[in-house]
Amino acid sequence: MTAAEPPAAGSNSGRGICSGDTVLLADVGNSRIKLARLDAAGAAAGCRGLPVITRRQDLDSHRFHPDNLERWLLAAAPGPAVILVASVYEGAAARLEAAVAEISATRHRPIRQRRIGHADLPLEVRLPEPHRVGIDRLAGAAAAGLFVPAGSPAVLVDCGTATTVDLVSVEGAFLGGAILPGPLLMARALAEGTSRLPAVAALAGGGLPTMPGRSTEEAIAAGVGLGIRGAVARLVSAGQEVLGGEAITILTGGWASSVRDALPEASEIPDLVLTGVALAAARACAR
Repeated sequence: MTAAEPPAAGSNSGRGICSGDTVLLADVGNSRIKLARLDAAGAAAGCRGLPVITRRQDLDSHRFHPDNLERWLLAAAPGPAVILVASVYEGAAARLEAAVAEISATRHRPIRQRRIGHADLPLEVRLPEPHRVGIDRLAGAAAAGLFVPAGSPAVLVDCGTATTVDLVSVEGAFLGGAILPGPLLMARALAEGTSRLPAVAALAGGGLPTMPGRSTEEAIAAGVGLGIRGAVARLVSAGQEVLGGEAITILTGGWASSVRDALPEASEIPDLVLTGVALAAARACAR
């Protein structure tokens, strides 16, 4: 989920977004590619408020079928389009871009592509090397400003393949944060790093794991499931201490519901990263 920002792909166009383009969004993560269309009215609204995201579709980052992508493209953008790609998984992004280019060529449909970097976001990054921060983290931080009152700091918890807990200052600047493995990575590490422990879907179903576990599988589920809840809660608490005052906690990501009980005051926003990518589109429209 989090990685250094890759260089721009060769298929990207340097042109800005044209008024006749349908704007498509792609959040390429380590497990899923999240696709969406930025509503035409939402593109303009994004410059002033909350962008409107429609036509949501998820693909498997490791083995998506081009036919599924083509069906989505035909439905989401029947005419000229530009797709903005925010990626932390270079291999999946390259496959996505190649598939889009193939569809554009064989269908004779103008679909341009553009990679999103930190400079495309309306966000101050108070780190020495902002280009090395995962674009998902930065896009989420940019979007957070739409959901918190002016002058309020925020703690962002993104529950994906990796779990990130990031801090946004009172002024809306990204301050950095913490990264730890998500529950599937933890469970996989136990299975691959030992000779006898099985692979376990530690948070399957989202319920609270049983403690004590009465089998090896239940014990792993308890260790990973309760352990990650505790880790996330402690990191959020540490972030609150750094920010001072009443920082607002925002929760997002595929297994966010599994830690909701540990963060009862958090606001859950499912498509936080895609919303941040939409802000990049709105910024390009205004140039």
